Amino acid sequence: MSFRTLWLSLAVAAVFGLCGCATHNPYDYANFRAHTPRSILVLPPINESTDTRGTYGYLSTATRPIAEKGYYVFPVAEVDEMMKENGLPTAGEMQQVSLDKLREIIGADAVLYVTLKQYGTKYQLISSTTYVTADAKLVDTLTGTTLWDGNVNVAQDSGSSSSGNPLADLVADLVVAAVNQVVASSADHAHDVSRLANAQLFMNKDRGLLYGPYMPASQQH
Repeated sequence: MSFRTLWLSLAVAAVFGLCGCATHNPYDYANFRAHTPRSILVLPPINESTDTRGTYGYLSTATRPIAEKGYYVFPVAEVDEMMKENGLPTAGEMQQVSLDKLREIIGADAVLYVTLKQYGTKYQLISSTTYVTADAKLVDTLTGTTLWDGNVNVAQDSGSSSSGNPLADLVADLVVAAVNQVVASSADHAHDVSRLANAQLFMNKDRGLLYGPYMPASQQH
């Protein structure tokens, strides 16, 4: 075997080795199956983004896909109000409540903790992108075991139209961008993107939540 042939063989082997390292292993649901929850408490997420609407904009879209997977989800508005009335005004303080207390007072089998990394819309000259990035962790209230964790990153770009006239298109895009930015001061586009993010996070067939006890077997797919 020549030196060139040997070198090529080693290079190909190295490439296949790198590809093997990039392979994603299936998610380990052992803890989830060992402590399958029937009811889930979704706490208001800690908001690390610059948009103050993030906590409740995201929270309002989180429960539906969880319920659709077959779990009882405690009403988030009622839980939020109860905690505020008991001296816990922020999401950070709510997430510090012990699992024992949450199980005793609310009766939840598991608690979902969420941290928002990005939430909101960023504007460029003639375009904008809305981001929702979140980390989530589901914890068993009886044992403190992490049953499941996941993360999601969704970015949705604004579209632009083309008339075939570059100058007209630029003017039109600038006008649309200006209008969108004004509208965004009162509208929360990230709220709509959160629906998509939560669907990807919880409904993903490879890494989302397993089906819960209230999902009929005939509807599981």
